[in-house]
Amino acid sequence: MHYIYLHGFASSPKSAKAQDISDRFAKIQTNLTIPDLNAGDFSHLTITRQLTQVAAEFPDSSVPVTLIGSSLGGLTSAYLGQQYPQVQRLVLLAPAFGFLSHWLPKLGDEEVQRWQREKYLMVYHYGEGRSLPLSYDFVTDAAQYQEELLQRPIPTLILHGKKDEVIPIAASRDFALSRPWVELVELDSDHGLGNVTEEIWQAICLFCQLPGSCKI
Repeated sequence: MHYIYLHGFASSPKSAKAQDISDRFAKIQTNLTIPDLNAGDFSHLTITRQLTQVAAEFPDSSVPVTLIGSSLGGLTSAYLGQQYPQVQRLVLLAPAFGFLSHWLPKLGDEEVQRWQREKYLMVYHYGEGRSLPLSYDFVTDAAQYQEELLQRPIPTLILHGKKDEVIPIAASRDFALSRPWVELVELDSDHGLGNVTEEIWQAICLFCQLPGSCKI
């Protein structure tokens, strides 16, 4: 089994979650790949670019893949699981289902229209610690992806905080409701999931049947 971790929007492989999970995989001597989805050009990020980039990381087609995705990385993982039979399992951490419908209203109609008109919007990038311009192409690209089409019955574990202020837990509840192959674990946390790292790790261990006891 080949494991790949996909970080979230405006984040990086150096995020606290990515590093925590990477360290835990290292301690059980299991390889975890964490591609940088910014690809050196956050300004032209799109979901389509992420899908292409991660698919290029897949090993020989005979090797099954487990994707662990956080927020927008979780949404990307779900689409990869739909498109590639090689993906055998998904672990989604606060996946960004309905991302545009949650994010754009917070910006407001006027700001969104200005973004569309001026082509770029300054977005705070947590990985860089500064604001960077993001092309409106991100929005037009994301809008073409329809989550109701995610119907491949791939074993899926969703871990989502009940106090998530970015992607409401209702988004994951709705997704899991009509998909019996999806297990949703609700955690007492927010979008960052920073206070439940041990619970997350134990759930990943059990779901992925990782070697050893996974106790750290």
